[in-house]
Parts: sequence; C-alpha cells; structure tokens
Amino acid sequence: MVERTLPGNPPVPVTLRRSARARRFSLRVSRLDGRVTLSMPARASEAEALAFAGSKADWVRAILAETAPRQAIGPGATVPFEGRALTITPARVRAVRVEGDALLVPGDPARFATRIEAFLKLAARQRLQAESEGFAAALGRKVHAITLRDTRSRWGSCTHDGRLMYSWRLIMAPPEVLRYVAAHEVAHLREMNHSPAFWAHVARLMPDYARHRRWLRTHGNDLHALDFSRMD
Repeated sequence: MVERTLPGNPPVPVTLRRSARARRFSLRVSRLDGRVTLSMPARASEAEALAFAGSKADWVRAILAETAPRQAIGPGATVPFEGRALTITPARVRAVRVEGDALLVPGDPARFATRIEAFLKLAARQRLQAESEGFAAALGRKVHAITLRDTRSRWGSCTHDGRLMYSWRLIMAPPEVLRYVAAHEVAHLREMNHSPAFWAHVARLMPDYARHRRWLRTHGNDLHALDFSRMD
C-alpha cells in the first residue's frame, strides 16, 4: 500500500492498494474515520488510479463532509464507559478508575490516551469473558478463546472451534448492548448462520435483544469517534 494525495480543496489523503484479484478500480470512504482507500488491479498504473480518484473527487469530499471528526483524548474531554459519559480528570491515583462522573487518570497527560485505552480494554475483556461464558453454559457450549480488536466492520465474530472476537469499544456502550453482542456471537456456537433457529437462540439468551440491536445500529458509529492515537 502507498499513500498519495488527491489535490483540491481540501487535499485528501488516499491509500492505494494493489490487488491481484481486482479487475477494476474501487474507491471506498470510511464513514467511521474518513479513510479513503482505492483498490486497483495489480498491473494498473498509479496515474490511472489517481485519475480515477480525481473523477470521483466531488463524491469523496461529500462523504467526508458528512463524517464527524474523530475526538482526541485529553483532560476535560469525555469518554463513554458502559453508556455513561465520564470526564477525563487528572488525579493522584495509582491507576485509572471511575469516581462518580469522572474518569480519574494518573501521570503525564501525554500518556492519558494510552492509559485510558488500556483501562477500557481490561474492562471489556472482563465483561465479555463473563457474559460469553455464562451464555455459552446456557446453550451447552464452551468458549475456547476470546480476543479483542479495534474492528471497524463488525462488533464480533465466532469461529467453528469456539473462538470469539469482539471489539473492545463495546465497553463504551450501555451494558445491555455489550450483552446483546455477546449473546449474538455465542448463539453462533449453535448455529453458524442467521437462520430463524439462530435468532431463536439469541432470544432465549436475551429476550429483549431487538432494542439493543437497534441501539447499536443507530449509535454504533459514535463508539469509533474517540481517537486514542491523538491527544488534545
């Protein structure tokens, strides 16, 4: 992959990705973080690729204009945790912790983003492990492994051998939303599809799952708004 710039006002960074399977140019704009990716045939020239991107420049900028800017992390900013907005507050504490409506963070503010991300990941692992194992036991199945990632296209996945993957950003959603995703993925341990039988298992584990599914569809993008690679 190489990075190039689409000229204009404003200039737009574009990632060029060659693919042996691509038969034509394909342009994708992420509504989560504004990344612009151009997939291109392996033998196509960069000039052709950039000309194609240029022909779509108005469309690209229109999508980017609708994409909310990502929020940097710093003192005074807010971070959602289990559905609550907590204010990042410097404090003389040993480790990051919640106190009322504040997220107390020790040490150098330049490391706040790293410390808060680690706190969220640990909490996510603890909650998702507990929920997944509880749901699996209810279905007579066993979870073999749980991994956390910062995925953008899905909130979770399940393999045939009982390995579950989740987005750690689920810890920022209300607890029942996290539970719904855990129930959804664990139900795949019984049905590796989205058949009526699968949804029956989800309903057995969480009868009111539909409203939590709607929350995720409506507000899920907001969980990606925080950029832990940046500091205010």
